[in-house]
Amino acid sequence: MPFTAVQPYRGRFAPSPTGPLHEGSLVAALASWLDARARGGVWLVRIEDVDTPRCVPGADRLILQQLAACGLHSDEAVVWQSQRGARYQAALDRLVAGGRAYPCACSRKDIEAALLAQGHSRERHHAAPYPGTCRPERGGLQGRPARAWRFHVGDGAAARVGWTDRRLGAQAQDVAAEVGDFVLRRADGLWAYQLAVVVDDADQGITHVVRGEDLADNTPRQILLQRALDLPSPAYLHTPLVRGANGEKLSKQNGAQALDLTDPLAALGRAARALDLPPWPGLADGGGPAQALAFWVRGWQARWSGAGASTWPG
Repeated sequence: MPFTAVQPYRGRFAPSPTGPLHEGSLVAALASWLDARARGGVWLVRIEDVDTPRCVPGADRLILQQLAACGLHSDEAVVWQSQRGARYQAALDRLVAGGRAYPCACSRKDIEAALLAQGHSRERHHAAPYPGTCRPERGGLQGRPARAWRFHVGDGAAARVGWTDRRLGAQAQDVAAEVGDFVLRRADGLWAYQLAVVVDDADQGITHVVRGEDLADNTPRQILLQRALDLPSPAYLHTPLVRGANGEKLSKQNGAQALDLTDPLAALGRAARALDLPPWPGLADGGGPAQALAFWVRGWQARWSGAGASTWPG
Protein backbone atom coordinates (compact mmCIF):
# COMPACT_ATOMS: atom_id res chain seq x y z
CA MET A 1 0.00 0.00 0.00
CA PRO A 2 1.25 3.54 -0.66
CA PHE A 3 2.49 5.81 2.07
CA THR A 4 0.02 8.47 3.16
CA ALA A 5 0.62 12.20 3.24
CA VAL A 6 0.82 12.27 7.05
CA GLN A 7 4.10 10.38 7.08
CA PRO A 8 7.32 12.42 7.11
CA TYR A 9 8.89 12.60 3.67
CA ARG A 10 12.03 10.51 3.14
CA GLY A 11 13.61 10.39 -0.30
CA ARG A 12 16.86 9.07 -1.72
CA PHE A 13 19.33 9.16 -4.58
CA ALA A 14 20.91 5.77 -5.24
CA PRO A 15 23.71 5.81 -7.83
CA SER A 16 25.70 2.77 -8.94
CA PRO A 17 29.48 3.37 -8.69
CA THR A 18 30.25 2.09 -12.17
CA GLY A 19 31.84 5.43 -12.96
CA PRO A 20 31.44 9.14 -12.16
CA LEU A 21 28.12 10.95 -12.44
CA HIS A 22 27.18 12.26 -15.87
CA GLU A 23 24.63 14.94 -16.80
CA GLY A 24 21.76 12.47 -16.81
CA SER A 25 22.51 11.22 -13.33
CA LEU A 26 22.76 14.78 -12.00
CA VAL A 27 19.22 15.38 -13.29
CA ALA A 28 17.98 12.43 -11.22
CA ALA A 29 19.96 13.57 -8.17
CA LEU A 30 18.68 17.13 -8.42
CA ALA A 31 15.06 16.05 -8.92
CA SER A 32 15.12 13.78 -5.88
CA TRP A 33 16.82 16.46 -3.75
CA LEU A 34 14.36 19.15 -4.83
CA ASP A 35 11.37 16.93 -4.15
CA ALA A 36 12.61 16.26 -0.64
CA ARG A 37 13.40 19.89 0.10
CA ALA A 38 10.13 21.13 -1.39
CA ARG A 39 8.24 18.95 1.09
CA GLY A 40 10.50 19.70 4.06
CA GLY A 41 11.76 16.12 4.00
CA VAL A 42 14.92 14.09 4.41
CA TRP A 43 17.19 13.27 1.46
CA LEU A 44 19.52 10.28 1.59
CA VAL A 45 22.30 8.94 -0.60
CA ARG A 46 22.68 5.19 -1.02
CA ILE A 47 25.53 3.64 -3.01
CA GLU A 48 24.11 0.71 -5.00
CA ASP A 49 27.30 -1.32 -5.33
CA VAL A 50 25.70 -4.76 -5.11
CA ASP A 51 26.86 -5.60 -8.68
CA THR A 52 30.50 -5.62 -7.66
CA PRO A 53 32.04 -6.76 -11.00
CA ARG A 54 30.72 -3.58 -12.65
CA CYS A 55 31.83 -1.22 -9.89
CA VAL A 56 34.87 0.99 -10.46
CA PRO A 57 37.21 1.34 -7.46
CA GLY A 58 36.93 4.84 -6.00
CA ALA A 59 33.85 5.77 -8.04
CA ASP A 60 31.68 5.85 -4.92
CA ARG A 61 33.86 8.49 -3.28
CA LEU A 62 34.05 10.47 -6.51
CA ILE A 63 30.25 10.48 -6.80
CA LEU A 64 29.93 11.82 -3.26
CA GLN A 65 32.47 14.53 -4.08
CA GLN A 66 30.54 15.46 -7.23
CA LEU A 67 27.30 15.75 -5.28
CA ALA A 68 28.99 17.86 -2.60
CA ALA A 69 30.39 20.21 -5.26
CA CYS A 70 26.79 20.80 -6.37
CA GLY A 71 25.60 21.45 -2.82
CA LEU A 72 23.80 18.10 -2.55
CA HIS A 73 24.59 16.43 0.78
CA SER A 74 22.96 13.37 2.32
CA ASP A 75 21.04 14.21 5.50
CA GLU A 76 22.07 10.91 7.10
CA ALA A 77 25.02 8.55 6.85
CA VAL A 78 25.57 7.14 3.36
CA VAL A 79 24.68 3.44 3.00
CA TRP A 80 26.56 0.95 0.82
CA GLN A 81 24.58 -2.05 -0.47
CA SER A 82 27.69 -4.24 -0.44
CA GLN A 83 27.58 -4.11 3.38
CA ARG A 84 23.97 -5.30 3.63
CA GLY A 85 24.04 -8.91 2.48
CA ALA A 86 22.61 -10.22 5.76
CA ARG A 87 19.46 -8.12 5.30
CA TYR A 88 18.97 -9.40 1.76
CA GLN A 89 19.46 -12.99 2.92
CA ALA A 90 16.83 -12.50 5.63
CA ALA A 91 14.37 -11.23 3.02
CA LEU A 92 15.10 -14.15 0.71
CA ASP A 93 14.65 -16.60 3.59
CA ARG A 94 11.27 -15.08 4.32
CA LEU A 95 10.19 -15.36 0.68
CA VAL A 96 11.33 -18.99 0.54
CA ALA A 97 9.42 -19.80 3.72
CA GLY A 98 6.31 -18.23 2.23
CA GLY A 99 6.59 -20.14 -1.02
CA ARG A 100 7.38 -17.00 -3.02
CA ALA A 101 10.98 -17.84 -4.00
CA TYR A 102 12.55 -20.95 -5.45
CA PRO A 103 15.91 -22.20 -6.77
CA CYS A 104 16.49 -22.18 -10.52
CA ALA A 105 18.92 -24.31 -12.54
CA CYS A 106 18.43 -22.54 -15.90
CA SER A 107 21.21 -20.85 -17.83
CA ARG A 108 20.47 -18.15 -20.39
CA LYS A 109 20.86 -20.76 -23.10
CA ASP A 110 18.33 -23.00 -21.36
CA ILE A 111 15.84 -20.14 -21.14
CA GLU A 112 16.24 -19.24 -24.82
CA ALA A 113 15.78 -22.88 -25.82
CA ALA A 114 12.63 -23.19 -23.71
CA LEU A 115 11.15 -20.03 -25.17
CA LEU A 116 11.92 -21.12 -28.74
CA ALA A 117 10.26 -24.46 -28.02
CA GLN A 118 7.16 -22.52 -26.93
CA GLY A 119 7.17 -20.58 -30.19
CA HIS A 120 8.57 -17.30 -28.85
CA SER A 121 11.01 -15.46 -31.12
CA ARG A 122 13.88 -13.58 -29.55
CA GLU A 123 13.43 -9.81 -29.60
CA ARG A 124 16.49 -7.62 -29.87
CA HIS A 125 17.17 -5.35 -26.85
CA HIS A 126 14.32 -7.02 -24.97
CA ALA A 127 14.71 -9.57 -22.21
CA ALA A 128 12.33 -12.45 -22.79
CA PRO A 129 10.10 -13.48 -19.86
CA TYR A 130 11.29 -16.45 -17.85
CA PRO A 131 9.18 -19.47 -18.93
CA GLY A 132 8.85 -20.89 -15.42
CA THR A 133 10.86 -24.05 -16.10
CA CYS A 134 11.98 -24.53 -12.49
CA ARG A 135 8.77 -23.53 -10.77
CA PRO A 136 7.99 -25.99 -7.95
CA GLU A 137 4.60 -26.80 -9.48
CA ARG A 138 6.38 -27.81 -12.68
CA GLY A 139 8.78 -30.22 -11.06
CA GLY A 140 11.40 -27.84 -9.68
CA LEU A 141 15.08 -28.52 -10.32
CA GLN A 142 14.49 -32.12 -11.44
CA GLY A 143 17.88 -33.22 -10.15
CA ARG A 144 19.84 -30.30 -11.62
CA PRO A 145 22.02 -28.11 -9.38
CA ALA A 146 20.59 -24.73 -8.41
CA ARG A 147 22.16 -21.68 -10.03
CA ALA A 148 20.01 -18.76 -8.91
CA TRP A 149 16.96 -17.91 -6.83
CA ARG A 150 13.81 -16.51 -8.44
CA PHE A 151 10.69 -14.73 -7.20
CA HIS A 152 7.44 -16.50 -7.97
CA VAL A 153 5.31 -13.68 -9.39
CA GLY A 154 2.14 -15.78 -9.50
CA ASP A 155 -0.36 -15.88 -12.34
CA GLY A 156 -3.44 -14.01 -13.45
CA ALA A 157 -4.56 -11.11 -11.28
CA ALA A 158 -1.81 -11.80 -8.72
CA ALA A 159 0.85 -10.91 -11.28
CA ARG A 160 -0.84 -7.78 -12.63
CA VAL A 161 0.29 -4.53 -11.02
CA GLY A 162 -1.26 -1.11 -11.38
CA TRP A 163 0.18 2.06 -9.87
CA THR A 164 0.13 5.80 -10.44
CA ASP A 165 3.34 7.60 -11.28
CA ARG A 166 3.35 11.25 -10.22
CA ARG A 167 4.55 12.33 -13.67
CA LEU A 168 3.54 9.52 -16.04
CA GLY A 169 0.09 8.92 -14.55
CA ALA A 170 -1.67 5.55 -14.43
CA GLN A 171 0.60 2.58 -15.20
CA ALA A 172 0.02 -1.17 -15.43
CA GLN A 173 2.01 -4.30 -16.18
CA ASP A 174 1.36 -8.03 -16.26
CA VAL A 175 4.65 -9.10 -14.69
CA ALA A 176 4.10 -12.79 -15.46
CA ALA A 177 3.60 -12.11 -19.17
CA GLU A 178 6.22 -9.39 -19.63
CA VAL A 179 8.97 -10.43 -17.19
CA GLY A 180 8.20 -13.77 -15.62
CA ASP A 181 9.72 -14.99 -12.37
CA PHE A 182 12.70 -12.67 -11.92
CA VAL A 183 16.03 -13.29 -10.22
CA LEU A 184 16.60 -12.43 -6.56
CA ARG A 185 20.06 -13.93 -6.19
CA ARG A 186 22.21 -14.47 -9.25
CA ALA A 187 24.07 -17.57 -10.34
CA ASP A 188 27.36 -15.87 -9.32
CA GLY A 189 26.03 -15.44 -5.79
CA LEU A 190 25.47 -11.68 -6.06
CA TRP A 191 22.21 -10.10 -4.95
CA ALA A 192 19.89 -8.84 -7.66
CA TYR A 193 18.98 -5.16 -7.79
CA GLN A 194 15.25 -5.74 -7.38
CA LEU A 195 15.51 -7.43 -3.98
CA ALA A 196 18.23 -5.11 -2.68
CA VAL A 197 16.39 -1.90 -3.54
CA VAL A 198 13.12 -3.07 -1.96
CA VAL A 199 14.83 -4.10 1.27
CA ASP A 200 16.87 -0.89 1.40
CA ASP A 201 13.93 1.43 0.72
CA ALA A 202 11.95 -0.25 3.50
CA ASP A 203 14.82 -0.24 6.00
CA GLN A 204 15.48 3.44 5.34
CA GLY A 205 11.80 4.34 5.55
CA ILE A 206 11.70 5.78 2.02
CA THR A 207 8.31 7.31 1.30
CA HIS A 208 9.03 8.83 -2.13
CA VAL A 209 11.20 7.54 -4.96
CA VAL A 210 12.25 10.04 -7.65
CA ARG A 211 14.40 8.52 -10.40
CA GLY A 212 14.90 8.38 -14.17
CA GLU A 213 12.20 7.13 -16.49
CA ASP A 214 14.40 4.23 -17.61
CA LEU A 215 13.73 2.65 -14.20
CA ALA A 216 9.93 2.88 -14.42
CA ASP A 217 9.76 -0.67 -15.80
CA ASN A 218 11.28 -1.94 -12.54
CA THR A 219 8.45 -0.52 -10.44
CA PRO A 220 5.89 -3.36 -10.82
CA ARG A 221 8.47 -5.97 -9.85
CA GLN A 222 9.38 -3.96 -6.79
CA ILE A 223 5.73 -3.52 -5.83
CA LEU A 224 5.18 -7.30 -6.04
CA LEU A 225 8.17 -7.84 -3.76
CA GLN A 226 6.91 -5.19 -1.34
CA ARG A 227 3.55 -6.96 -1.16
CA ALA A 228 5.15 -10.36 -0.64
CA LEU A 229 7.30 -9.00 2.20
CA ASP A 230 4.43 -6.98 3.74
CA LEU A 231 6.23 -3.70 3.08
CA PRO A 232 4.63 -0.37 2.12
CA SER A 233 5.14 1.00 -1.39
CA PRO A 234 6.65 4.48 -1.81
CA ALA A 235 5.16 7.07 -4.13
CA TYR A 236 7.00 7.09 -7.47
CA LEU A 237 7.99 9.89 -9.83
CA HIS A 238 10.05 9.08 -12.93
CA THR A 239 11.82 12.02 -14.53
CA PRO A 240 12.48 12.56 -18.26
CA LEU A 241 15.63 11.00 -19.66
CA VAL A 242 18.57 13.10 -20.80
CA ARG A 243 19.56 12.00 -24.29
CA GLY A 244 22.75 12.40 -26.27
CA ALA A 245 23.14 13.69 -29.81
CA ASN A 246 22.35 10.20 -31.16
CA GLY A 247 18.99 10.17 -29.38
CA GLU A 248 20.01 7.48 -26.89
CA LYS A 249 19.77 8.13 -23.17
CA LEU A 250 22.97 9.22 -21.51
CA SER A 251 24.44 6.33 -19.54
CA LYS A 252 27.80 5.00 -18.48
CA GLN A 253 27.18 1.95 -20.65
CA ASN A 254 27.04 4.00 -23.85
CA GLY A 255 30.01 6.18 -23.00
CA ALA A 256 28.42 9.26 -21.42
CA GLN A 257 31.10 11.73 -20.39
CA ALA A 258 31.78 12.41 -16.73
CA LEU A 259 30.02 15.46 -15.34
CA ASP A 260 32.04 18.62 -15.92
CA LEU A 261 32.11 20.40 -12.56
CA THR A 262 34.60 23.13 -13.32
CA ASP A 263 31.48 25.31 -12.95
CA PRO A 264 29.03 23.46 -10.64
CA LEU A 265 26.39 26.14 -11.03
CA ALA A 266 26.39 25.75 -14.81
CA ALA A 267 26.01 21.97 -14.44
CA LEU A 268 23.10 22.46 -12.04
CA GLY A 269 21.56 24.94 -14.46
CA ARG A 270 21.60 22.37 -17.26
CA ALA A 271 20.01 19.79 -14.95
CA ALA A 272 17.32 22.27 -13.90
CA ARG A 273 16.60 23.04 -17.55
CA ALA A 274 16.14 19.31 -18.24
CA LEU A 275 13.55 19.31 -15.44
CA ASP A 276 11.79 22.25 -17.12
CA LEU A 277 12.64 24.59 -14.27
CA PRO A 278 13.26 28.31 -14.94
CA PRO A 279 16.82 29.61 -15.20
CA TRP A 280 18.18 31.09 -12.02
CA PRO A 281 18.12 34.89 -12.42
CA GLY A 282 21.01 35.45 -10.00
CA LEU A 283 23.68 33.84 -12.16
CA ALA A 284 25.14 37.19 -13.21
CA ASP A 285 25.33 38.33 -9.58
CA GLY A 286 27.95 35.76 -8.67
CA GLY A 287 25.78 33.71 -6.33
CA GLY A 288 26.57 30.08 -5.58
CA PRO A 289 24.74 26.74 -5.75
CA ALA A 290 22.95 27.25 -2.41
CA GLN A 291 21.07 30.31 -3.66
CA ALA A 292 20.24 28.67 -6.98
CA LEU A 293 19.01 25.51 -5.27
CA ALA A 294 16.72 27.53 -3.01
CA PHE A 295 15.28 29.21 -6.11
CA TRP A 296 14.63 25.87 -7.81
CA VAL A 297 13.01 24.45 -4.67
CA ARG A 298 10.36 27.15 -5.01
CA GLY A 299 9.95 26.29 -8.68
CA TRP A 300 9.57 22.60 -7.83
CA GLN A 301 6.99 23.42 -5.14
CA ALA A 302 4.95 25.36 -7.68
CA ARG A 303 5.00 22.44 -10.10
CA TRP A 304 4.35 19.59 -7.68
CA SER A 305 2.08 21.19 -5.10
CA GLY A 306 -0.90 19.13 -6.32
CA ALA A 307 -1.47 15.48 -5.46
CA GLY A 308 -1.71 14.26 -9.06
CA ALA A 309 0.72 14.09 -11.95
CA SER A 310 2.00 17.40 -13.27
CA THR A 311 1.88 18.37 -16.91
CA TRP A 312 5.40 17.94 -18.21
CA PRO A 313 6.44 19.06 -21.69
CA GLY A 314 7.64 16.18 -23.83
